[in-house]
Amino acid sequence: MDYFSAIRAFLDAADLGSFSKAAEKIEVKTSTVSRYIDELERALGIALFNRSTRGLVLTEGGRVFREHALVVIRDLDEACAVASALNKSPQGVLRVTMPTSFGRRHVIPHLPAFLDEYPKIDVDAVVTDEVLNIIDSRIDLAVRIGALPDSQLMARQLAEHRRIVCASPDYVAENGMPGSPADLAGHAAIRFALKTDDKWLLVNASHPDRSEKVTVQLSGRVRINDTDAMQEMTIAGRGIALLPTWAVGRALRERKLVRLLPDWEARPTRAVPAVWGVYPPKKTVASKVRAFLDFYAKLYSRKDYWES
Repeated sequence: MDYFSAIRAFLDAADLGSFSKAAEKIEVKTSTVSRYIDELERALGIALFNRSTRGLVLTEGGRVFREHALVVIRDLDEACAVASALNKSPQGVLRVTMPTSFGRRHVIPHLPAFLDEYPKIDVDAVVTDEVLNIIDSRIDLAVRIGALPDSQLMARQLAEHRRIVCASPDYVAENGMPGSPADLAGHAAIRFALKTDDKWLLVNASHPDRSEKVTVQLSGRVRINDTDAMQEMTIAGRGIALLPTWAVGRALRERKLVRLLPDWEARPTRAVPAVWGVYPPKKTVASKVRAFLDFYAKLYSRKDYWES
């Protein structure tokens, strides 16, 4: 018996609930799938499916066998991919997800250059602020921003993530320029809607060890859950806001915004925030994933990148 073909047929039949659909997927006859399942059941000495006119249902033994068979097939596929990649350039479809605002500013505009450098990679970009489960969604790579939670996922830092205090020139002219973090308490703040409290933790970036920290209690009439919308409200003079440096470069250059407290920046948690490339844990990182990480890490490391 061809065990690996039989196991693949079994897994497809279990997922699709049908021998005929499994046969269509792997491009064999339905009778071939049925034969594979019969041979597996005889070899194992158990029934894998309960069959009825309504479809296939895994038995208890079938569920146990499927759980272990998935591990075997994933390891086999990974071994084949690693061995095959030794003599190949990065290739295949790269499914990557990214936050909307950052993706539009700093990922999508550089995709043409990435595609030119890696002509055998196709990109399936999922631009969304929803934090997808990259394993369940079959995502190869996720661009994430902030402090990462503990997880089994692998991560590589692509760039720093810094947030600074900004306001419009008109707001400053009307309400004054704060001289210290304590002065912010008297200003209207545009707050991030998804944050659980009304406080900013600011650190003194001019200190080598950034040991000087101040917590500021906020007040204001507006909460927003989107970076671009928060920036537009700040430009409109409705208050001060913490905005990421990757978002405000043009507005600062065009004097639509000014930076307040230039020696200070935000630290939303005790962990150091960053821009990350996050991917599923594997013994060997796929060459298409490594190509993306290398390309964007190199791009963001340019000293003039964020200013330009």
